[in-house]
Amino acid sequence: MSTAAPSPAPGWRSRGYLPHRDEYGLLQAVTFRLADSLPQEKLQALRHSLSTLPQTTQDLERRKQIEAWLDAGIGCCALRHPALAATVETALLHHDAQRYRLLAWCIMPNHVHVLLHPLTPLAGILQSWKSYTGRWALARNAELELGVPGKSLWMREYWDRYIRDETHLENVIAYIHENPVKAGLAPAAALWPWSSARHLGTPSSSSAPPT
Repeated sequence: MSTAAPSPAPGWRSRGYLPHRDEYGLLQAVTFRLADSLPQEKLQALRHSLSTLPQTTQDLERRKQIEAWLDAGIGCCALRHPALAATVETALLHHDAQRYRLLAWCIMPNHVHVLLHPLTPLAGILQSWKSYTGRWALARNAELELGVPGKSLWMREYWDRYIRDETHLENVIAYIHENPVKAGLAPAAALWPWSSARHLGTPSSSSAPPT
């Protein structure tokens, strides 16, 4: 599940309120989302409502609620447009086997799930994906009627979690592939056009985010 690190591991760091473990040799499950997919007032209200719970419970409940909001299709959902979804998928595949190794991915209307083995710093990988696709989308926003508000396609932050063991790996792959089914966008994972499930097949899974 891991390989020898090509250089010293950067380890834990934080940008804002989300900590990131950017370390070579770890498989990482990453979710990044459109800038308008979750209004800040919703996130602030959620943090307040969960503030009396233990930290581990807060983290799990926060993720569950955020996943539910994302699947409900908040915001412009510009990734519904086939041209933009294809551009994002092309960006994910472009440096596969060079800067990282892709294991699974799924492009939803307002967010993207990726499971990867980084071979270079994770933050740089995410920045590359966001920068290229963001410029592409904003240049064609009016032409394609994407409805992207403001000057940024993506939320600055992203969520990542390193894979602990084989069971966790299987659960994460299943969750990524089943996301369109859970959201009511496709009758089967392999029928969603913007997912690795159509290439790799998908195991059954629960609808809860893997912990």
